Amino acid sequence: MAENELRVGVIGVGMMGADHADRLVHRVAGARLVAVSDPDTARAAALAGRYDGVRSVDDPLALVADDEVDAVVIASPGFVHEEQVLACIAAGKYVLCEKPLTMDSESSLRVLRAEREAGKELIQVGFMRRFDPQYAQLQQLLASGDLGRTLLLHNTHRNKSVPNPEFRSEMIVRDSLVHEVDVARFMFGQEITTIQVLSPAPTSHACEGVVDPQVALFTMAGGGVVSNEVFVNCQVGYEVRCEAVSERGTAIAGRPQSGLYTTRVGEPAGSWGGTVDPDFIARFGLAYDLEFQAWVDATRRGEVVGATSWDGYASTAVCEAGMQSLASGQPVAVTLVDKETLT
Repeated sequence: MAENELRVGVIGVGMMGADHADRLVHRVAGARLVAVSDPDTARAAALAGRYDGVRSVDDPLALVADDEVDAVVIASPGFVHEEQVLACIAAGKYVLCEKPLTMDSESSLRVLRAEREAGKELIQVGFMRRFDPQYAQLQQLLASGDLGRTLLLHNTHRNKSVPNPEFRSEMIVRDSLVHEVDVARFMFGQEITTIQVLSPAPTSHACEGVVDPQVALFTMAGGGVVSNEVFVNCQVGYEVRCEAVSERGTAIAGRPQSGLYTTRVGEPAGSWGGTVDPDFIARFGLAYDLEFQAWVDATRRGEVVGATSWDGYASTAVCEAGMQSLASGQPVAVTLVDKETLT
């Protein structure tokens, strides 16, 4: 595999899956898109028809089992992830699975145990912010210790609109806040021990009964605190950023200019003004490109990079506790199995 192109199949070709298919064809080296699958078979066939040598496969499990598919990208809805990821493990095929890994911690744990029993790491979870240049630079800065101990994170996650009436309050936790969960764990290098989800007065642009915006508070294992605003109907555009507050300075990833926005002793303040990205593809297109290239390169080496199955499980467990807190308004403890024994 290391000397040949990685033959990739994509399961789920909605907005994200179609973008990933195009990414594999046009912007990733060392890989070749060979098959796609989607419950909307007409949509899958139409997408396959855009590219030479790409087949449409009606059954996603048949795509996984196909001898002409070396590795799989899963961009299908979360409720089918468990079955599809388990099929990839059984077939011994590397998989890049979009978040969430599964819909709840028990099913994520089943996936984690199956991978452990297979004796080889195969799963990368699609937390693309780890590959965004600014987020990666921020993590490296914090890990270096140059700013001292990290005390606080402030995450902002705003989307222009979500008109889908099926995108309920719980989905904001499970499908949107999950990114902030991974960012907190990535930046601190620690687990989240408690989560509290607060419900401000909702925007008039949210569907009836939907709590939007939401504010979530995380307590980290080392005592740090993370504040998170998730606002999926902000009407302005797509804003995602992370500010770290440390003992000897601060740094912000995600401001709409190149490089980190930083303040520290002796450094003057700066400012910037401009337009806001319209959506996640515009904001994180480069991050997705870098993520996929890293996944292809690692798969060809027989390795896993980025967020692992453990990260997927831990993030799902935090969001599960978050949905309990959404209902009660109270802090909820996050319970994880032992990482070594999985019990």
